[in-house]
Amino acid sequence: MLGPQIPLKPLSLMCRSLSTMLHSGVPVLRSIDLAADKSSDNKARFALNQVSDSIRRGEDIATSMRAQHGAFPDLMIDMIAVAEQTGSLPEILSGLSNHYDNNLRLRKEFISAIAWPVFQFIAAVLVIALMLYVLGIIAAMNNDKPLDILGWGLTGSQGAIIWLSSIFGSIFALFFGYQVLSRSLPGKKFLHPTFMRIPVLGTCMQSFGIARFSWSFYLTQEAGMPIEKSLAASFQATANGAFINATSSVNNQVMSGSTLTEALGSTDLFPADFMEMVHVGETSGTVPEMLNRMSPQFEDQARRSLNALAATLGWLVWLAVAVFIIYIVFTIALWYVGMINDAIKLTSL
Repeated sequence: MLGPQIPLKPLSLMCRSLSTMLHSGVPVLRSIDLAADKSSDNKARFALNQVSDSIRRGEDIATSMRAQHGAFPDLMIDMIAVAEQTGSLPEILSGLSNHYDNNLRLRKEFISAIAWPVFQFIAAVLVIALMLYVLGIIAAMNNDKPLDILGWGLTGSQGAIIWLSSIFGSIFALFFGYQVLSRSLPGKKFLHPTFMRIPVLGTCMQSFGIARFSWSFYLTQEAGMPIEKSLAASFQATANGAFINATSSVNNQVMSGSTLTEALGSTDLFPADFMEMVHVGETSGTVPEMLNRMSPQFEDQARRSLNALAATLGWLVWLAVAVFIIYIVFTIALWYVGMINDAIKLTSL
């Protein structure tokens, strides 16, 4: 199956459905066939049918999923591979469903939080385009030269079109460039550490990364995954290049005898309170359980960081609009003063 990964919502529903059927004693192959029939997502349905055919040919579930060209996340495949060996497939699928539900909820909250600042920005851009257009019409009606409110030579309908094309074209180019870079591991490792140095945005990205790392570490450890693979899968699940970049360093330190607290602390990605929790959990041998108990707090912290980011974006938009209004007032005032001076010069001749 070529194309992008199965979206989070159908992925969560798939895991939940498979977990429920397996818990009820439905055979694995029959459960996969039923989950494929129930799925409303074409990618999920096609991928599950391919997995079913592969299992009938004698392949195991994890190998069958890995052959679907990225349709299933690496975390899901790795955990299912462990679950097949330990006999805990229903429990692992249930945990994965909760994990993808959490990610989906955070994504929706992010979109909801930034919707208003984005609307404000688009409205401001459209208002400027409307002013350029209206001032151009007024100037044409008076057979006069239109007022250049931006000082960039953009006037009338042509100026409005150029303004809109420049703004939205630049946004599209930046968004497209980010999408291309963020789809590759080297791109993530370049972009995300840079973004995390930006105030507010960096805190928000760190909070999301910690929440996802905690959920994944608990799930992988509960599945019985070896610590090295568990850490690699947990860092990968953050989808943050700064965290992913720390995988080798942390694993090397843990494998050489350092404590998990020391290894994670050396990355400078985790705050002091998180490290203290890990230290307490490591002392008592309950790090996964500790992170699982604290995961609602990590999610709440990510939500607060998200709200702070949205509020900051809103204020930045308002500040930009205020600066523009002041600039327009001064531009019109100077234009008016210039007209008066020209009139005085004409009367003095």
